[in-house]
Amino acid sequence: MTDAAGAGAGSVLDPELDLEVSRVIAAPRETVWRAWADPRRLESWWVPAPGVCRVVELQLRPGGSFETLYSDDGAAFGPHITGCVLAVEEGARIVWTTALVGGWRPAAQPFVTAEITFADHPEGTLYRARAMHKDPADRATHEELGFHDGWGTVTRQLAQLVEG
Repeated sequence: MTDAAGAGAGSVLDPELDLEVSRVIAAPRETVWRAWADPRRLESWWVPAPGVCRVVELQLRPGGSFETLYSDDGAAFGPHITGCVLAVEEGARIVWTTALVGGWRPAAQPFVTAEITFADHPEGTLYRARAMHKDPADRATHEELGFHDGWGTVTRQLAQLVEG
């Protein structure tokens, strides 16, 4: 789906299964896209500070691997996201899932499919990050784990990176 601005409109929100954060970011869509598509830039905002992210792989193509590690102190890193990219619309949309790993292989612990959309907005870019779950229980678990605080924080960090 494409909206009038040419950016991927994305899926329809299902309030029983999905969680979402959105924000108008005062930067051009291409700038916000690059902050997602460049592994070094992604590392600078992808986890709530003072945590540290390391991008192991970011293959922005269908079937590509998306793997990040997390550290509280920048020394000892552990698993964060291990997933598979499902769809990419350059500059407009990224969809990834933890139900699969790179190469379309089944994952050991599927949990979420995420859709990130980037759309032109009069004040910059409308950024949306949606987490889709298989059932209401997984959605509730993700919300209880702090979805809005965590994904809201990283969206704010993204805005600070590209607006500054």
